[in-house]
Amino acid sequence: MSNEPGIADAPIVVAADGSSSSLAAVAWAARDAALFGCPLQIVHSIAIPAGFGPGLAAGTAQPDWLRTDGEEILTRASAVARDAGGPDLEIDAELGLELIIGDLLVRSRSARRLVAGSRGRGAVQRGLLGSVASALVHHAECPVVIVKADSATDAARADRPVLLGADRSAHSEPAVEAAFAEANRRRVELVALHSWSDTTSLDISMFGWDTIVKAEHGMLAEQLMPWRQRYPEVTVTLQVVRDNPAKSLLEHSDSAQLVVVGHRGRGGFAGMLLGSTSGSLLHSVECPIMVVRR
Repeated sequence: MSNEPGIADAPIVVAADGSSSSLAAVAWAARDAALFGCPLQIVHSIAIPAGFGPGLAAGTAQPDWLRTDGEEILTRASAVARDAGGPDLEIDAELGLELIIGDLLVRSRSARRLVAGSRGRGAVQRGLLGSVASALVHHAECPVVIVKADSATDAARADRPVLLGADRSAHSEPAVEAAFAEANRRRVELVALHSWSDTTSLDISMFGWDTIVKAEHGMLAEQLMPWRQRYPEVTVTLQVVRDNPAKSLLEHSDSAQLVVVGHRGRGGFAGMLLGSTSGSLLHSVECPIMVVRR
């Protein structure tokens, strides 16, 4: 049985809108699909969101130019995917006739993961794709990867570690599993970062920081032990910091190829993707970030 979580033949689904950000997402998703040995689905929607209500599906009443433009976007995205994923990658490019958020959420029920860029094409599209990324992060039924820039597929990043935001809660277990699987498949180090405090201003000198670090380090090691046994070839580095969790994760992401976090948990990293930090995280982290729901 494979160590990889998920269904063996489940596809990786990536949204494409023709923007540079979405093309970077397509390239990253293609390389990821090649690593998994699974199909890649590239989806572009030509449905028009309405100002109020659920919006308008495309159907047969959409202007021909929308369909032509959509087909051109898919052709270019497919070429990018082929170049990044290699000649053996199975690629399925689909022109969606439903609103993109609903379409992707339905696909998330059977997808290995969803991938999207952090920004779209043009001023209006930037706002739209931002809402798409937010909807996927909060409601998708599979892991979601947000890709910001071309640096995501930079060959120089291939040897960098996978960074796990660890909070030792039960909610973080799916993220832990995903992070180990990613590090194992990519044959790189896994750095598990635990933020002991949500603030840098707390004076804890009286408690003995060295004692706290030792205790937290031990509890984190205990949580990760089953996964280290399951993935013995993965080198794991544990780091406990007294810092704001978002700040510490952003700083450490500069030397990572992928950041993996859970959707919610116990303090620290727990709510960082549910509140005001989400915008900063999704738009500030240069490397791809994977959000894993329980």
